[in-house]
Amino acid sequence: MATAPPEEVVSTEPIAKEPPLASVMENPPVVGEAKALAIIPEPVAKSSKGSLDRDVALAKLEDDKRYSFIKAWEESEKTKVENKAQKQLSDISAWENSKKADFESQLKKIEEKIEKKKGEHAEKMKNKVGSVHKQAEEKRAMVEAKRGEDLLKAEEFAAKYRATGQVPKKVFGCFGG
Repeated sequence: MATAPPEEVVSTEPIAKEPPLASVMENPPVVGEAKALAIIPEPVAKSSKGSLDRDVALAKLEDDKRYSFIKAWEESEKTKVENKAQKQLSDISAWENSKKADFESQLKKIEEKIEKKKGEHAEKMKNKVGSVHKQAEEKRAMVEAKRGEDLLKAEEFAAKYRATGQVPKKVFGCFGG
């Protein structure tokens, strides 16, 4: 006995449970419409083909849904990887800047120490130059004093020789007697 294919049941309630199926349909119903969805029955000879078309459409819909989830997951994972890499790059930059600042501050301290030592050494050298200058002035003063004494002594001897009429024993060192 041949069984007749089951007839499709026409519902007066809007379809709300299967929105993905609505995206496959050419004219999806607008949510909230009070109109009943009318399904046009196909001739009996094509009813098995319509059921097959619906199964193919549902399978395609499931595949699309699966690919959509996979693509969303892939994008999410890529975003996580990018964010993680960006954070690591940011951490590396912060570390690098911190180290640079440490080394620059050490360099400044060393430069300050060098400048301080340079100043101290310059002051010592200036003091030494001043001391040498002072010693030179003292020696000059001694030479000037000795010269003054010697000139005075020579004048005294010359006056003595004039007073006595004697001639010095050494005249100019080379003319002597």
